[in-house]
Amino acid sequence: MLRRTISFAFMTALAIALAAPAYSKDKKKDPEEIGNRDVGKGMNFYSIEKEIALGKALAQDIERQAKIVDDPVIAEYVNRVGQNLVRNSDAKVPFTIKVIDSEEVNAFALPGGFFFVNSGLILKAESEAELAGVMAHEIAHVAARHGTRQASRGQFVNLATIPLIFMGGWAGYGARQAASVAIPIGFLSFSRGFEEEADLLGLQYLYKTGYDPTAFVDFFEKLQSMEKKKPGTLAKVFSTHPLTDDRIKNAQENIQEILKAKPEYVVTTSEFHDVKARLMALHNRKKVDDKDANRPRLRKSPGGGTEPIEGEDKKEQRTDEDERPTLKRRQ
Repeated sequence: MLRRTISFAFMTALAIALAAPAYSKDKKKDPEEIGNRDVGKGMNFYSIEKEIALGKALAQDIERQAKIVDDPVIAEYVNRVGQNLVRNSDAKVPFTIKVIDSEEVNAFALPGGFFFVNSGLILKAESEAELAGVMAHEIAHVAARHGTRQASRGQFVNLATIPLIFMGGWAGYGARQAASVAIPIGFLSFSRGFEEEADLLGLQYLYKTGYDPTAFVDFFEKLQSMEKKKPGTLAKVFSTHPLTDDRIKNAQENIQEILKAKPEYVVTTSEFHDVKARLMALHNRKKVDDKDANRPRLRKSPGGGTEPIEGEDKKEQRTDEDERPTLKRRQ
């Protein structure tokens, strides 16, 4: 009797063990496991401490060469959106988030949590959820330690070429040209696996933070629209990345398969639109200031009229009205 009891218990336990894999859930596809899973696991020659030190050094180079948006309202808002996503991610490092004054539609995160968002991305996004979707993708790259893991595979000529660019090497190059950042790009490209993983994780971070995950798809569709307007613009970008069609399809499937529908999502906020308007004002003022210095100008004549002045060698008279700031705080 004892032998039969033991045999029955053993067979039951064995059956459960054999059946478990079929019913076990992949933690990487379970938003409920965010924070309790090691998504950065894999061959990596860099400790977390070295990774942070590397990212800090690169970030300092960028800040010395790029123009950082120091408007407190814009900077605080973008940082808050990003930090909220970080809290709902698998990241194990603190994040420093800043805005670069560049019209390139882009964002990039350096190893160790140093994150830069181009003002052009904010202006291109139609909702806070779209902006958050791109930021979530970048946060996923950092959480999964893709930069140093890829560097550890020996796929980079120079470790200084590993900032994680949302739209790939072409956009990264454009961002640096626009921002006059001299850090070499080198052979910037991530494996399809890493890009797909960043899409998968970023989608979950977006969802857990409360945003509408379909905004992730909306942004990719926007990229498709850009490609249709200027054929070939994105082809090189995704030569070593999942094609836009594939990323849209995969994102849609992941939304249906792993994200349980919620009764409501955050799509956008009035604050997003306020910040976007503030950025537009800054960009418009910059465009006026950056016009050709040799353009015809007007100055008030002693009689109260105006007369044109051409050329840089003639000193321009400024009035109190000219000195008034063109940007006003929104009420």
